[in-house]
Amino acid sequence: MTTTGARLPPHIARILVDPAAYADARIHETYRWLREHQPLGLAEPAGYDPFWVVTRYADLLHVSRNNDLFHNGDRAPVIVDKASDDLIRAMTGGSPHLIRTLIHLDAADHSKARTLAQMWFMPANLKKMEDRIRELARATVDRMLSRDGRCDFVNDVALHYPLRVVMKTLGMPEADELLMLKLTQEIFSPLDPDLAPKLGNDGAVAVLAQAFQSTVQVFGEYFGKLSAERRANPRDDIISLIANARIDGKPLPPEVEMGYYIVIAAAGHDTTSSSTAGAVWALCERPDQFAKLKQSPALISSMVDEAIRWTTPVKTFMRTATADTEVGGQHIAKGDWLMLCYASANRDESVFKRPYEFRVDRSGPTRHIAFGFGAHVCLGQHLARLEMRLLFEELLTRIKSISLDGTPTMTQAMFVNGPKTLPVRFELG
Repeated sequence: MTTTGARLPPHIARILVDPAAYADARIHETYRWLREHQPLGLAEPAGYDPFWVVTRYADLLHVSRNNDLFHNGDRAPVIVDKASDDLIRAMTGGSPHLIRTLIHLDAADHSKARTLAQMWFMPANLKKMEDRIRELARATVDRMLSRDGRCDFVNDVALHYPLRVVMKTLGMPEADELLMLKLTQEIFSPLDPDLAPKLGNDGAVAVLAQAFQSTVQVFGEYFGKLSAERRANPRDDIISLIANARIDGKPLPPEVEMGYYIVIAAAGHDTTSSSTAGAVWALCERPDQFAKLKQSPALISSMVDEAIRWTTPVKTFMRTATADTEVGGQHIAKGDWLMLCYASANRDESVFKRPYEFRVDRSGPTRHIAFGFGAHVCLGQHLARLEMRLLFEELLTRIKSISLDGTPTMTQAMFVNGPKTLPVRFELG
């Protein structure tokens, strides 16, 4: 690993692995500094293996395009400290993964698994579901507007609407909604003091790993029952599709099957919840943008994409170099670990005009990369856009104004994060 002149200042490296920094302005201030001074620097925070920090849009695209050169599955695809990595490998007999979802797979394994459900999430198929999703959006708005002009938009609206859509798509019972929400928060916010299992003072890493393993086990048992049922009695839903799928003529390995369910059930709604709440938060703080949207509802689609860029729920992914190479003029050695900072790329001043402004009419030749890029681009990106568009079409026709009714908060998480509470006040009209 060539490090001369590449090491990041220790205080910058510490911020990158501080979950609390992702809940306040520090992470964006840090990204801005990195893009200007060290867009591809080496972080060596205490307790972590060194990793390169990729902050510019062009460099993220380069890494994301070259899937043979930068692997997801050789090491953990999300940031993890050395103690946790050692413990996970001990628990799994050497593997860095407690689960195997699409984000853990590379090359042919990833392509074959992704193809199984890819057509389900394409716009042509989603068009058939639009009326059902709009009904859920309308019902969600009905519940919101019944709250006498005030609500916590995250906990009363944003957390539940995308989850209901995903559960309908998968074919899961509505009664299990709260269980899915709880398990999702345990997976994506394990270090948030409000959402995660409480850790003791001693053996925190072991407790966290065991709690995560327990969550995965509950997911596995839950979907194992549904999967067996769908093999016996298939329906027109994704669980039936995955349960009866074949790769090279064989049923899916159990860990891949469970990983598929987990990534759709959890990631399939949590990120959309964050972007939806992020849109409302931004509109509350910018009455002029809300007015522009009310005046021109045709801007809803561009506002949805702007909200996804603005919030960028998936903050980071990790990649591992499979050979010596170069990124952004920096030598990267085989085996080096790289952190892709999507929220930084989506505010890259060299790519986006006035990136720190939220503009419902933002347009331009460059698209945000909140959904990733290349072979690992988000499977559910079209569903997320559709859900958000339908919800805002239903909401904006029925409210006259919306504003903050307290101080919003963000989740403390380095991988996926977004609004945790969002108290709002609204007027009907």
